[in-house]
Amino acid sequence: MQKHATRNAGAGQPEHTPLMKQFFAAKAAHPDVLLFFRMGDFYELFYDDARKAARLLDITLTQRGSSGGAPIPMAGVPHHSAEGYLARLVALGESVAICEQIGDPAASKGLVERKVVRIVTPGTVTDEALLQERRDTLLMAVARGGLSSGGRGYGLAWADLAGGRFLVCECAGEDTLEAELARLDPAELLVPDEDGWPAFVAERSGMRRRPPWLFDADSGRRQLLQFFGLHDLTGFGIEDKPLAVAAAGALLGYVEETQKQRLPHLTAIAVESGDGAIAMNAATRRHLELDTRVDGDTRNTLLGVLDSTVTPMGGRLLRRWLHRPLRDRGVLDARLHAVASLIDSGADTDLRGRFRALGDLERVLTRIALRSARPRDLSTLRDGLALLPEVRAVLASLDSPRLRALHDALGEHAAEAHLLATALVEQPPVLARDGGVFADGHDAELAELRRLSQHADQFLVELEAREREASGIATLKVGYNRVHGYYIEIGKAHSAKAPAHYTRRQTLTNAERYITEELKAFEDKVLSARERALARERLLYEQLLDALGQRLEALKQCAGALSELDVLACFAERAQALDWSRPQLVAEPGLRIERGRHPVVEAVRKAPFEPNDLVLGDGEDFQARRMLVITGPNMGGKSTYMRQNALIVLLAHIGSFVPAARAVLGPVDRILTRIGAGDDLAKGQSTFMVEMAETSYILHHATDESLVLMDEIGRGTSTYDGLALADACARHLAAANRSYTLFATHYFELTALAQPGSGIANVHLDAVEHRDKHGGDTLVFMHAVKDGPANRSFGLQVAALAGLPKAVVREARGRLAELEQRGRDAPAPAPMSAANLDTPQQIGLFSPASAALDALAAIDPDELTPKQALEALYRLKALG
Repeated sequence: MQKHATRNAGAGQPEHTPLMKQFFAAKAAHPDVLLFFRMGDFYELFYDDARKAARLLDITLTQRGSSGGAPIPMAGVPHHSAEGYLARLVALGESVAICEQIGDPAASKGLVERKVVRIVTPGTVTDEALLQERRDTLLMAVARGGLSSGGRGYGLAWADLAGGRFLVCECAGEDTLEAELARLDPAELLVPDEDGWPAFVAERSGMRRRPPWLFDADSGRRQLLQFFGLHDLTGFGIEDKPLAVAAAGALLGYVEETQKQRLPHLTAIAVESGDGAIAMNAATRRHLELDTRVDGDTRNTLLGVLDSTVTPMGGRLLRRWLHRPLRDRGVLDARLHAVASLIDSGADTDLRGRFRALGDLERVLTRIALRSARPRDLSTLRDGLALLPEVRAVLASLDSPRLRALHDALGEHAAEAHLLATALVEQPPVLARDGGVFADGHDAELAELRRLSQHADQFLVELEAREREASGIATLKVGYNRVHGYYIEIGKAHSAKAPAHYTRRQTLTNAERYITEELKAFEDKVLSARERALARERLLYEQLLDALGQRLEALKQCAGALSELDVLACFAERAQALDWSRPQLVAEPGLRIERGRHPVVEAVRKAPFEPNDLVLGDGEDFQARRMLVITGPNMGGKSTYMRQNALIVLLAHIGSFVPAARAVLGPVDRILTRIGAGDDLAKGQSTFMVEMAETSYILHHATDESLVLMDEIGRGTSTYDGLALADACARHLAAANRSYTLFATHYFELTALAQPGSGIANVHLDAVEHRDKHGGDTLVFMHAVKDGPANRSFGLQVAALAGLPKAVVREARGRLAELEQRGRDAPAPAPMSAANLDTPQQIGLFSPASAALDALAAIDPDELTPKQALEALYRLKALG
């Protein structure tokens, strides 16, 4: 509460003015948000609100008048341009209570009544100017407690008010909660005002603490039943999900509290199951840079390459798909078949051309439901419905079950299309209050009122001619002024000839002015015609919104179908433009990718991208390989290779074609990554602690259907500690998790893990060093993945490329030679085999030359198959 609002006028203290008492009452009811207080053509802010708004919006802070004996700090924004200021405040995480004048100020006696009509918050905005066009704006509530399935967990409910979606889920554990927050990225988060929330919740921007009793499951259930008009929640599938019900009730209560109106576009609750999607934790989403780079840049991301959708609602749906890749083969095969049908028929180009005239119907329908739609929203809907016959005609001939289903979901909506086409002018005004929304001929009463207001001059000319002829006064005139209205004027010389039915209205020095019953009736009609026409248009507008509101569900289904068609046509366009192929999703375990490419790197590189293969799995065709130990120089492409395979798997599981010549993918339940270095100073975690925390999560959650990317494990600590940890993690992933693992490392000692029967193989990315024409060493990265381990890391060469002084590089070469000599004198490492793969081993930092000789002496050439001989040769090379 602001300090001025609590001040009482006591003895000897001046009273607050009635207007300021009105402000204090409104502010007392909304102490934690900025108050936009309507005064005429401005929204004014007072006291601390004014100071804060002046700072955030860079508007003028003034002091005017006084209240309670003190000057009033004030800042204001024009009413007609308030949306722009609101958008800036919402983007900064602020909430604003809109306090409007109620009733007609001209008709009010004394001070006009005011009340708060809604509260604009970051998660509840629905106005076009306040929303990001291609990103959902979500409000989320989180409840915690006991799960119906046992144990403690969280209930999540989130709503996209601008799109009319309301969803819930339950999850166990903080890790899953963090992953869901990373996926959904709500603009506003509601939690009970209790201790013990993890830092990723407590420190989140947009987090609001609410009284804990608002998150009660029983009261939430009653609130949901009342809102949806139901006897139970069985139809929504949440009767046995008390935490989800508690969160949904808390969210719905907040929405009703802030919006202060019915929400007819929220007609159902959908339940999301974690089992239906490929799980990705927050670190994985960050490392794969799906729609935001690690540095915060949104360019050069997977979404940036993939998104060629035409409509904003299609763009939002694509983002949702990208963040929730599915495991349901039926849904994915239907999407892939639809994309193939669009490509084969060329219909994607036809659809995309038509969609360029399509607006954001999803959000338009929400504003219609909330009765905040503007005339141009309705013209957008009109133009969209007019496209339906053409879109349905394109789909009718295509051989795709999903496209046929979307054809049916579109519907015809002929009645609504006809109503809007005949009711609205071609280019409606921005605001309904300005009039001119409805076409001539739509309403007879409106047409008559418009005729009166627009053709008054002709009537007066005709009246003047008739009165001159009837009275015989040639100088008689019909005129108008704003004070006395319409009149008939006769000069003093002819005033005696004034007909008896003339009534004197005004006497001038040289003339008399009169009024007649006919002119009075015309005056009443004309002077009120515009106001009555505007009132008639307001009534017609409300009736139009009512008519559309009755068909809201069918229209929302149509908008959803158009969004999906836009995404599928986008997939078809990208597949052709970027030379992507259709993936095969099979039930047998394994991953085979031929000539795969990184979609983002390929898009930004000027040079041709070097494609590479991946083979992992259990079947005979997959050589029983579960882990690839990837070695090679820095900048050689190890991280790119790992990421590209994860992105190919992800793209296939949203129904997109993929950047590869061929991709055969078995079941995948998770994508888990540990890539890159970074600390978390806010949590007091070093780079190495973050690395180990992410590694721990992977080792605890990866299964034999998970794709795991591990890059340079152990590099954040001492060499021996790091090597020991990397060795132990690799063994655990191979023997215990048995995940599909890509394990990039500079510890060449780990290449010895690749033994027959271990499920581990070595691959490397090559580089070539040669002398340039100036006699200097030049390093060329080949970016090609080859079998076997790398024979060196080229660390000093890469350092030289980075511009280290030549003296430093020479010193490093000498130091390296010393260390390598020490390594040759060190004890030999224990041998590795499939039998002891899951047992930690002590590995020497540098493999001694004697180890290679000992290993060579132990080989019996007569007992080796050609394949085993080749593998033995690679092992010897790694030891040499």
